[in-house]
Amino acid sequence: MQLTEQQDEKLSKVQLDESWKYALADFLLGAKMEHLRNFLREEKKAQKTIYPPNPEIFKALNMTPLDQVKVVILGQDPYHGPNQANGLSFSVHRGVGLPPSLRNIFHELHTDLGVPEPHHGDLTKWAKQGVLLLNSVLTVEAGQPTSHQKQGWEDFTDYVIDVVNEQREHVVFILWGAYAQRKGQRINQDRHLVLKAAHPSPLAANRGGFFGCKVFSKTNNYLTQHGIEPIDWQLDA
Repeated sequence: MQLTEQQDEKLSKVQLDESWKYALADFLLGAKMEHLRNFLREEKKAQKTIYPPNPEIFKALNMTPLDQVKVVILGQDPYHGPNQANGLSFSVHRGVGLPPSLRNIFHELHTDLGVPEPHHGDLTKWAKQGVLLLNSVLTVEAGQPTSHQKQGWEDFTDYVIDVVNEQREHVVFILWGAYAQRKGQRINQDRHLVLKAAHPSPLAANRGGFFGCKVFSKTNNYLTQHGIEPIDWQLDA
């Protein structure tokens, strides 16, 4: 996309990693993003508490530049409780109790690879290795799950998936649950690996289809087969 001087100036104000900023320029400069900005502005004017905090809204993209993406783990909405959401799907800040879905993820990781279950839920180490921990919706009102759905975030994250799909090769997409699997229908499975399983939330996981899915070992096997450094999934030293 050839940018005008005015567009380039507008884009320069977006707090986003450069590799993503220009890959997503069409969307960031478009009407849907303007609507989303106005929506968030009005929510804050109404004194509503929004999670995650402003500097962490694009954390998944800022921690994992486009040219480093090896794996995408797709979530739905940020956590809506105090101090939980940190901008990475399924992740929470250190010192915050582990949500049930994350406990189940760690249990599967342990049974799959023998990795000790971590004592914290901060997945930053994964993000730094090329695991894009992307929620479909990047903000939420405190205490109001799904409150920011259908305001434009889904279109934005579809665009992100399209960019990864088209500009990267041999990426592993981990899609837990029907919502993520529907969103992942646009992925070219001749170019990438798509791993599907039930959602790790207790209700879905206990029905079967999550425990034993072995996505962590399957991911590393695929990356290794294509000459890509596998992920060190262990979070605790």
